[in-house]
Amino acid sequence: MSQDPDIYHALERRLITNGFQHGAKLRAEVLRTEFGCSASTVREVLFRLSTVGLVNFQEQRGFRVPERSPQKLIELTHLRVLLEGEGSVLSIRKGGVAWEARLTAAHHKLSHIEKRIHAQDDPSELIDIWFSSENEFHQTLISACGSETLKQMHGQIYAQFRQQLMVADMRFDFISENIQHHASILDAAMAGDEALTRQRIHEHLARHLTGNTLGD
Repeated sequence: MSQDPDIYHALERRLITNGFQHGAKLRAEVLRTEFGCSASTVREVLFRLSTVGLVNFQEQRGFRVPERSPQKLIELTHLRVLLEGEGSVLSIRKGGVAWEARLTAAHHKLSHIEKRIHAQDDPSELIDIWFSSENEFHQTLISACGSETLKQMHGQIYAQFRQQLMVADMRFDFISENIQHHASILDAAMAGDEALTRQRIHEHLARHLTGNTLGD
């Protein structure tokens, strides 16, 4: 049972970063060999992942990776805009200098990686570190909001959002725009401008509100 957290996080990571094809069946009998555990342990982990929306479960059909869906992406994007907007405003009010320092540091790391990606013809080796750094920046943005419920909900929505989008994002067609967007979010937050911070977050995510960014 001590392996469960490691198995959970390993499967969660692969589900979010396109380690499995959308719609693929997740077979506990196969995964148990990979993780060196029992099939029942894998099934327990898959059930837990289904409660946060990263795995679908149906009787007779078992566990499957969710399909990509333009409508679901739009819904998840709306929720991200709402949660990040509210979380960032509360963080501006409550976070103080310590939060500002954390956010600036998270942005510095992300900006460096995105500029590296922008300069490379094949940025595939940077996908994992970009994913972690992008996640860290957006989590830090809301980290001082004072609401564990908001942060937990944001974490689940962000993970589902990434799962829907990661195939398209691997091409990094958006990266030059992303560099500008993240900088503008940081600037608005550092200025303490609540309305502008909400606006910059919306602008950052607006391209996903059409449902046309899922890729091939």
